[in-house]
Amino acid sequence: MISRRLKIALTLMLAMTGLAACGGSGGGGGASTPPPAPPPTGGISGNGIAVGPISNFGSVVVNGVTYNTDSAVFTVNDQAGTQADLAVGDVVIVVGSIDSNGTTGTADTVLYDDLVKGPVDSIDVAANSLVVLGQNVLVGPDTSFDDSFSPASLLGVSVGQIVEVSGQFDASGDIVATRIEPKPAGTQFEVHGTVSSLDSANMTFNLRNLVVDYSSATLDNFNGGQIADGDFVEAKGASVGANGDLLATSVELESLAPDTADGDHVEVEGFIVRFVSSTDFDVAGFTVTTNASTVFEGGVEADLGLNVKVEVEGDVDANGVLVADKVDIRRSKAVRSTAVVDSVDTGAGSLVILGITVTTDGLTRFEDK
Repeated sequence: MISRRLKIALTLMLAMTGLAACGGSGGGGGASTPPPAPPPTGGISGNGIAVGPISNFGSVVVNGVTYNTDSAVFTVNDQAGTQADLAVGDVVIVVGSIDSNGTTGTADTVLYDDLVKGPVDSIDVAANSLVVLGQNVLVGPDTSFDDSFSPASLLGVSVGQIVEVSGQFDASGDIVATRIEPKPAGTQFEVHGTVSSLDSANMTFNLRNLVVDYSSATLDNFNGGQIADGDFVEAKGASVGANGDLLATSVELESLAPDTADGDHVEVEGFIVRFVSSTDFDVAGFTVTTNASTVFEGGVEADLGLNVKVEVEGDVDANGVLVADKVDIRRSKAVRSTAVVDSVDTGAGSLVILGITVTTDGLTRFEDK
């Protein structure tokens, strides 16, 4: 049983339906937008790929689907790993199958790679952000902080501390963190990003505000063996130079999205980082299109746009485009409450704090505090 003295920090994602009674409507004419439906708790059916943060364990739960991992192969930061190396909030790629019920599946492989790992350059508590190796990192209610921070929040992070950040890129290239944890001295630095300001003569390039010196680096997977502006890469190094540049030991050309084939099922969560129209946009490296059969949940087609967080489910076509069967628009507000648990109803998947009943579903993130 759960002790009544146990304190749980809960992030309650309240649908706009529940908040409409205490807030005004936006301006503009025309018909009002219908309240969003609750987020789905299931996923795709069949063989395929899921991309998103881990919300729970007991196997691995990603995008509301519980994957059996008894026979899965784990790769963690390019090394063989185990499920024990992962934590709630880590963004993973799961390759396997989903049962016909849409809520359970079997993982063949689980891959995890951080977006940046290195020393903290600066912290802005008021703006809920920090800079790690020149990368702007945004934190919020969906950010999990490792308990070894004291406190386990942005206030527990210090400048110069080495941290590992998992998360997702937004349209501006900022990292929206889903998990931050400290790392010991001597940890290899890693950073993902898009190459800009390439200087082949001096063998440097930029990843956002970080200068990478690749004069002593091993280059891997590049066309013609040469780096180019616009390449999405992972740079690794053991140290930074006097000017704060990363002294890279390796640079690898990578893809934001995993390899797929015609007919693969995909379920991906992320921000819309490129938007032309509702039938042409990008999420987490996937080009997505919708059609007359696409079901929209949590909003309507007109709500799509840059930096809107969505979960997309569908099949990849022969051109590598994800044809969406369903688009869940994560249009919500967050309320955080820390309190003593009054009661727990495991059958209903709910608990009561401060006299308020809190319900959970397959997308609820659970963390032991």
